[in-house]
Amino acid sequence: MSELDSQVPTAFDPFADANAEDSGAGTKEYVHIRVQQRNGRKSLTTVQGLKKEYSYSKILKDLKKEFCCNGTVVQDSELGQVIQLQGDQRKNVSTFLVQAGLVKKDNIKIHGF
Repeated sequence: MSELDSQVPTAFDPFADANAEDSGAGTKEYVHIRVQQRNGRKSLTTVQGLKKEYSYSKILKDLKKEFCCNGTVVQDSELGQVIQLQGDQRKNVSTFLVQAGLVKKDNIKIHGF
């Protein structure tokens, strides 16, 4: 009976691993790119961890124009500013950030299914 109790699946939190990894002292500052499932085939891509001196609205404008999708910048109390884009844009965003010179490829973590 105790084995069954320990195997009960729980809700998946896509932001749980970021808080655990970023808590250590002296770690790299990573840019986390995640995908969240919405209704049916709809999904949402979030970009978190860009440097604060960058203009999030200008980056969002370029991302929206490049990938033909809609998006917004959301202010979160714990995470700071987060860019949200419609659709699964994880690979597109990571290549865009590297080519634009905003982030090194080693500092990008892509999360999701």
